Amino acid sequence: MGVHQRSKSLASRHSALSDTFFQLNVLNGAEQHDDRFPVFADKLPEGRLLPTRVDIFQVNVGKLCNQTCAHCHVDAGPDRKAENMSRETFEQCLEVLAATDIHTVDITGGAPEMNPHFRWFVEECRRLGKHVMNRCNLTIIVANPKYHDLPAFFAKNNVEIVSSLPHYSALRTDSQRGDGVFDDSIKALRLLNEVGYAQENSPLKLNLVYNPSGAFLPGNQEALEAEFKRQLLRKHGVLFNNLYAITNMPISRFLDYLLESDNYHDYMQSLVDAFNPAAVQGLMCRNTLSVSWDGYLYDCDFNQMLDLKIEAPREQQHISGFNQLAFQQRQIVLNQHCYGCTAGAGSSCGGQVS
Repeated sequence: MGVHQRSKSLASRHSALSDTFFQLNVLNGAEQHDDRFPVFADKLPEGRLLPTRVDIFQVNVGKLCNQTCAHCHVDAGPDRKAENMSRETFEQCLEVLAATDIHTVDITGGAPEMNPHFRWFVEECRRLGKHVMNRCNLTIIVANPKYHDLPAFFAKNNVEIVSSLPHYSALRTDSQRGDGVFDDSIKALRLLNEVGYAQENSPLKLNLVYNPSGAFLPGNQEALEAEFKRQLLRKHGVLFNNLYAITNMPISRFLDYLLESDNYHDYMQSLVDAFNPAAVQGLMCRNTLSVSWDGYLYDCDFNQMLDLKIEAPREQQHISGFNQLAFQQRQIVLNQHCYGCTAGAGSSCGGQVS
């Protein structure tokens, strides 16, 4: 059975698994925990985590995607057409960006390029002088002729590209993301290289994301980057700038996998045992605000997937009630999946943090 079929099979059992999920992580918005593991907040000084300032505005523009990856924490796919950010919500985001000194807009999905307002939003962010990052799954570039000009569009707007590539081998990449994904990803990477991405002295940045294909922590990021660069250049003539090693969070489809394969307890124990206090200071939730496709605000993308909204009055939990001063005085909402970001060298959307 291919990965797409397995993903659909997992999705069909999602309802039953959700009962276990809520028992382990969150129930009706109230923090819960499995008694076999210490509460994450108890690992922190004073049992809480405070933000620094909002430097990064991470915008999830929707769950629509041309792929159905086995470990996708967003649970994205071709059937998620309803969950797409509206023009009105995009405009509210731009109002916030224009009124603040937030310097980076990190656009994610789904495949963010499939949102009909994506290109307009990128151009508007650039007009405001913001640095724009786009989390591109690569295959979207070659999936349909309407997206073939994306490399040129990205280059014109100096968009930093961050793309998932689980491995430098076709077998391991396709086993996680679907048959043929590796070959399409290599084609897309070459197209990005051709317009200047990752070339010597080029301002155009192309970064790859590695996450393990099973219930284990990623290896050393520096060593992985060196090996990815060597293998991709030697075998495929592909260049990139940085590799980010990211820990799989025990949520959504990866949680389904852990429960179905009877790996949940061992994986959570490995995260708890690998807790690194030095990683706490660099957590992305401290300088990032995550915006969902429908405009609600979260401390991070993972909290967004668990619907753990920021700690604020209800009217300020939506982009329409944005209050920068209040957000900088809030406490970050924590839960057991936070062990994933503090295990080993730590993990964030920009790779290891310590």
